[in-house]
Amino acid sequence: MAENNSEDLDLDRILSIEIARVTERAAVAAAKLRGRGDEKAADQVAVDAMRTELNKLNISGTIVIGEGERDEAPMLYIGEEVGTKNGPELDIALDPLEGTTICAKNMPNSLAVIAFANKGKLLYAPDVYMDKIAIGPGYPEGTISIDATPAENLAAVAKHKGVEIGQVCACILDRPRHAKLIADVRACGAAVRLIGDGDVAGVIYTTDSEETGIDIYMGTGGAPEGVLAAAALRCTGGQMQGRLLFKSQDQIDRAATMGVSDPNKVYDLTELASGDVMFAATGVTDGDMLQGVRFKGNAISTHTFVMRSSTGTVREIKATHREGQKFA
Repeated sequence: MAENNSEDLDLDRILSIEIARVTERAAVAAAKLRGRGDEKAADQVAVDAMRTELNKLNISGTIVIGEGERDEAPMLYIGEEVGTKNGPELDIALDPLEGTTICAKNMPNSLAVIAFANKGKLLYAPDVYMDKIAIGPGYPEGTISIDATPAENLAAVAKHKGVEIGQVCACILDRPRHAKLIADVRACGAAVRLIGDGDVAGVIYTTDSEETGIDIYMGTGGAPEGVLAAAALRCTGGQMQGRLLFKSQDQIDRAATMGVSDPNKVYDLTELASGDVMFAATGVTDGDMLQGVRFKGNAISTHTFVMRSSTGTVREIKATHREGQKFA
């Protein structure tokens, strides 16, 4: 059911076209460097472009998931204020180039992504790993549990989908730390789709399993990316759980300053991203759900999804921009 309150009206002002421009601009900037093997350069131009567009919006935005701490990132750092300051107070989670390695190698599923929510509605996630599990819409609440075994989660998905486990596919980051998880999934008879990078996209795949072939996302990845993925799931429907993974007491203490009082807490979807959330993603390279940026003569084509949680609306925007002209 749509949430009808004053916060929703705030987000209406920047709905659809405005947020799409932000990810479109970042995606186009990064796409000009895809396949060049320079991750840092591609990421930097995407950051520059996204920041420029954000500062044109009539919002009073604060970056809560960004490029890192201020001393690590000169722009779009955590705590940076963006926008004209003449609009609603919003928390912003972003990744100007989700999958920097993917873009540098011109491989599938690199994205420019961003999420808006009213102040205090996104988890201020520290830059640590998060154990994650996610499925798309259509399953009974409680179908998956981060504390269950892979076999139990896969069996639950198969049962409610009405198929054998052999017809279930799990998306997992291709990392040495996931060797046992991958083996456990395969031992159940389920398929595995390994991805080299970009676990925001990996979670989003679950929202349209008929198109992507992905039923469940499992494994560990960045906590900030977990919040971005949760924002997308809030808009499209689905279930997700996450638990922060700390390597040291220093990390636990740092997280406490960001409001994480229980280092062992399991966060559900609405604890990661609550209230009215808006999410946008533009393809940088071709992917399972979004086409990458196309350059044709003096025209540039982009493919973007814009989603909103309070209405459940998913807009697909295919736009053509003239090279050198203002995005509009």
